[in-house]
Amino acid sequence: MSDPTSLTPPRAPWWRRRAAIALGIVLAVSVAAVVALRGGSPVQYFTAPVTRGDIRDVVDVTGTLNAVRTVQVGSQVSGTISKLYVDFNSRVHRGDLVAEIDPRLLEGSLLQANADLANARAGVIAARATVDKLRASLVQTKADYDRAVQLAQGGAMTQSELDLATANYNGAKASVDAAVANVAQAEASVSQKEAAVALAKTNLSYTVIRSPIDGVVVSRNVDVGQTVAASLQAPTIFTIAQDLTRMQVYAKMDESDVGRIKVGQRVAFQVDAFPKDTFPGVLTQMRMNATTIQNVVTYDAIIDCANPDGKLFPGMTAYVTIPVASAHNVVRVSNGALRYRPPLSPDEVRALYAKYRIAPDSAPAAPPPEGDQAPGAAGQHARATARQHAATAVVWKQLADGSIAPVELALGITDHAVTEVTSVISGSLTPGDVVVTGSLTASSSAAPGPPSVRR
Repeated sequence: MSDPTSLTPPRAPWWRRRAAIALGIVLAVSVAAVVALRGGSPVQYFTAPVTRGDIRDVVDVTGTLNAVRTVQVGSQVSGTISKLYVDFNSRVHRGDLVAEIDPRLLEGSLLQANADLANARAGVIAARATVDKLRASLVQTKADYDRAVQLAQGGAMTQSELDLATANYNGAKASVDAAVANVAQAEASVSQKEAAVALAKTNLSYTVIRSPIDGVVVSRNVDVGQTVAASLQAPTIFTIAQDLTRMQVYAKMDESDVGRIKVGQRVAFQVDAFPKDTFPGVLTQMRMNATTIQNVVTYDAIIDCANPDGKLFPGMTAYVTIPVASAHNVVRVSNGALRYRPPLSPDEVRALYAKYRIAPDSAPAAPPPEGDQAPGAAGQHARATARQHAATAVVWKQLADGSIAPVELALGITDHAVTEVTSVISGSLTPGDVVVTGSLTASSSAAPGPPSVRR
C-alpha cells in the first residue's frame, strides 16, 4: 500500500488555467482604468502650431457696379411711339435721333394756334381802322364845337345848342380813347397767340427724341406702338450710360468699419462673371447719408474703377476687399487659442497664473521670474506698458511632457483666423510651439471659452 501522505491533488485542465490567466489580465486592466479615471481624468488636447508669416487685416463689403453717369431719356409730351432708332447696347452720340412720337395731334395743335394767331392779328387791324375812323369823326366834331363857341359868344346860338356841341365833342374824344384801348387789347391777344404758337412748335419738336450725351443704351422701356403719358412725370424711354470705360462701385459699409478706412485707399474687388480676375479701384467717397435696416446702420462707399476692356457691366455684384493693415514676417497665433479656456477650477488657474507670473485682470503685473525675457524692473515696466497700450491675451502652450502652461501675449492685427503676436509679456512662445485650441475629457468635450483679450 502506498503512503497516503504522498498523494498530490490532481492538476486542473489546461483550458481552465488559460481562462483564469485571461480573467486576471482583464481585471487588472479594468482596475487600472478605474483608477486612472478616478484619479486624473486624462485630457486630450487639440493644438495649433505657432507660425511666422504675413497677416492682412481687411474689410470685406458687397456693392453694385454702376456707370459714372447715367441719364434717363424720357418724353415731355404724350403720344404713341412711332419709331425707335436704337436698341439695347447701341452706342449713341450727343444729338443722335433715338425715337419719335406720332406728331399728328401736335401738328393739329400747331395749326390751330397759327389760325388763332392770324385771327388775333386781323383783330388788331380792325381795331386800328376803328381808331382812324373815330379820329376823323373827332376832327369834324371839334370843328362843330369851335363854331358853336364862336356863335354863342356873338349871341347867334343859344346855350342849349352850345351844350349839345360840347357833349358831341367830348363823346367823340371818349370813343377815340376806347378804340385805342381796343387796339392795345388786340395787340396783347396777338402776343398771347404767338406764345401759343411757340408752345405748340416746342411740343411738336419734343416728338423727336435725341440723345443728350455720348454713351451706351443700357435700357429700353418702350416698344413701337406703345403710348406714353407725360401728364404727371416724364416717362423713361431709354437709360443711357456715359463712358463705360470708367465705372463706380456703390458699396454698403457697416458703421463699425467706417473709422478703419480712409478716402483715397486702394481696394480690390471681384465679380461672379470673372471669378479668377481681380479688379483694382480707389475709394473716392464716404457718403454721410446713413441707411438703417433692422437696426443695422450702413453708409455708402463710392469706389472708382477702370473698365478699359468692357468686362464689367452695370448692375454686377462686386465683392470688395479694403486693406486696413498688414504685417510681414511676424509671429502668428491661432484665434482659437485666444478663445480657449482649460477645464480647470478657478483655484487651479490662479495657481498656474501665479507660477508663471501672470497677473489677474484686476491685479497689477507681477514681477517676472528669473530667466524671463524682460528681467528686473525693466521687465515690469515693459509689461505695464504692453498692458496699457496693446491688446493682451492668455494662451495655453502645451509642454513636452503633455502639460499646459499659460503665456500672456501682446496682440497686433488679425485676419480673423490668426492674430499677430507683437510681444510676449509673461512666459515664452516661439514659432514651432503648439498652443491649445480645444480639449476633450472623459466626461465632456471641451468647447472654446470666451475671448480673454484685455485692453
